[in-house]
Amino acid sequence: MKRLVATVGVLAAVSLASATADDPKPGAGGVTVDKDKRTVTVAAKVAPRKLPHLEEKYPVELVAGWGHPKGKKAHEIVVAVDANPSEVHKGLEALGLKPGKPAKGPDAKAEGPAVNVFVEVPGEGGGPPKRLTLDKVLVDPKTKKPAPKMTFRFTGSVMSAADPTKPDDKKYGADLAGTLIALFPVTDETVLQTDWTMKEEKYLKLDVNPDVLPKEGSPVRLVIEAPKQ
Repeated sequence: MKRLVATVGVLAAVSLASATADDPKPGAGGVTVDKDKRTVTVAAKVAPRKLPHLEEKYPVELVAGWGHPKGKKAHEIVVAVDANPSEVHKGLEALGLKPGKPAKGPDAKAEGPAVNVFVEVPGEGGGPPKRLTLDKVLVDPKTKKPAPKMTFRFTGSVMSAADPTKPDDKKYGADLAGTLIALFPVTDETVLQTDWTMKEEKYLKLDVNPDVLPKEGSPVRLVIEAPKQ
């Protein structure tokens, strides 16, 4: 059966607890929606780049997702979150954005409204927090050059069956995989993707720049900013 992109009506049936501008306290999973600033902020931690049970360190293919052992791609992420991806989807819809279409495969390209994505780290010497774009966070480990600038799109996730024996019982796919933001169209079970294709995936083998992020396990915040209307 053809997978469908999640819609507002489907997500309305999901119990979400994201905070809004009228309720500035973080909601479920540490998700905060600020309608005035047009941001969705997610509590996160700097993820380990090598998991102890794996023999090698894998290139970064996700910006954010569930950490190990819950996340299916925990070995490829920059920051780990506890939030269900659908909570972030709902927060972006609260800002007036409509999801597009996630991409998966060699000829696929993500569709949806563009958003800005930052990793917010503590300021030096107790100063104000600093927002880093992902081209500053990611580098080519061989050349030490920063990653190319990227455009993130609110694609929304396909609906997926948690139990293959029950193909008609579908859920928000990103909530099954724990994928929040993907760099390449290796999965359509995500909320945000860049507009990179699998052609870029062949030569962009990226890693985290340790000079700009705190040590692994340190608390940071993921900030998704919608363009002003």
